[in-house]
Amino acid sequence: MAEHEHVRVAVIGSGFGGLGAAVRLRREGITDFVVLERAGGVGGTWRDNSYPGCACDVPSHLYSFSFAPNPDWPRSFSGQEHIRAYLERVTDTFGLRPHLRFNAEVKRMTWDAERLRWDIETTGGNWSADVVVSATGPLSEPKLPDVPGLDTFPGKVFHSARWDHDYDLRGKRVAVIGTGASAIQIVPSVQKQVEKLTLFQRTPAWVLPRMDRPIGAAERAVHRALPFTTKLRRGLLWGIRELQVQAFTKHPGELGFVEQLAKRNMARAVKDPALRAKLTPDYRIGCKRILLSSTYYPALAQPNVDVVASGLTEVRGSTLVAADGSEAEVDAIVFSTGFHVTDMPIAERVVGPEGKTLAEVWSGGMQALRGASAAGFPNWMTIIGPNTGLGNSSMILMIESQLNYMADYLRQLDVLGGRVALDARPSAVRAWNHRVQERMKRTVWNTGGCTSWYLDASGRNTTIWPGTTAEFRRATRRVDLAEYAVLRAADAQPGAGAENAEVAA
Repeated sequence: MAEHEHVRVAVIGSGFGGLGAAVRLRREGITDFVVLERAGGVGGTWRDNSYPGCACDVPSHLYSFSFAPNPDWPRSFSGQEHIRAYLERVTDTFGLRPHLRFNAEVKRMTWDAERLRWDIETTGGNWSADVVVSATGPLSEPKLPDVPGLDTFPGKVFHSARWDHDYDLRGKRVAVIGTGASAIQIVPSVQKQVEKLTLFQRTPAWVLPRMDRPIGAAERAVHRALPFTTKLRRGLLWGIRELQVQAFTKHPGELGFVEQLAKRNMARAVKDPALRAKLTPDYRIGCKRILLSSTYYPALAQPNVDVVASGLTEVRGSTLVAADGSEAEVDAIVFSTGFHVTDMPIAERVVGPEGKTLAEVWSGGMQALRGASAAGFPNWMTIIGPNTGLGNSSMILMIESQLNYMADYLRQLDVLGGRVALDARPSAVRAWNHRVQERMKRTVWNTGGCTSWYLDASGRNTTIWPGTTAEFRRATRRVDLAEYAVLRAADAQPGAGAENAEVAA
């Protein structure tokens, strides 16, 4: 490896997870760290996703750090530009810019078993670190389907997370592929501009009204003058969602009432029974993420919109062919087909002491101790790791819990002293994963009758946390050294020879 800079901690990514980790490190008194970011600015998914209508489906006061409340959110559900601006303010408020290394995409990180450190190769230079905190996030690498003939398409093609703002959609025939969270925001945002919009819908989504509204100046002034009101608002939003968890995780049958609300929401905007039939899911609500929009159904009911209730299977020049044989002539294709979630690309770049990549170790399915530590990869932690996702609340709550775990992990290394590393015991990872998967069996995500991006190639749910955010916070409050092997450098172990010594915790 070429010349490099050594730091105590290297954080990968500068979205909510990476910036949160950086703030927590500084609050713990740790300043010897860098944040390696592949792009030229902070924001993660809120930097990359700038498509028309992009906004969060979690209320703003809950979708923000508890240690950095924002009394000035302009809407109850804020847009991408406001969330990105918030992350820029967090970066400045907590003095994170000196730690940021932009245009430094990680190409490979390799564990040095002799020195007990990670060697990190990036496009912007090389580093080594005692500890790596991977915060690349599950919604960072767009997933494009392998469609025969796509390379012959003469028009414009892009993914929703790589929106081409230089391409003018006005007067064009546009196809949107997919019906996930981005598609239901894009469709109503571009429908009025385009000549014709064709939505290729492989699976319809359950959609509830989005109770969005502007937050007035007086309301924001109260939050600024009385900070406890912001905290109270956040607490109420959190509590309501915690109460909903039992229906998702233990009693999916209780969600039938919510299905009726979703059907009424559709019936108000869609009068055509044939279109309603296309848009009505055949699985239990909540099995796939419940989407929020008050404009999606009205847009689909417009005369310049055509819903193809089938997936895209072939492209023949400018003609798109669906699985049901229907065809559409289009000028542009917008893929809203999600991300690599259960096969995170960063895993292919993490190489353990035996020369195996994390992707190889996870080939049978992702699993990590308390969503953070993978067996065989010492001093490597992930934020928003396996089974830490949520189906009904704010991921910032889960991120902050994992930051608690990260902080205690570093404290334990300090207490142990010397050149030392922690490696999750395979037995501990298996036990944790077994408990999670047993709880998962009765959840709506596993029993609701759908195929979702929560499931990996073998049908196992490696994405969602099957409990409340409070339960997860308790589970990640402290590091239990009994769940880890303690590795010490050979020169710290008299008589240990050339090998690292493993010390029973």
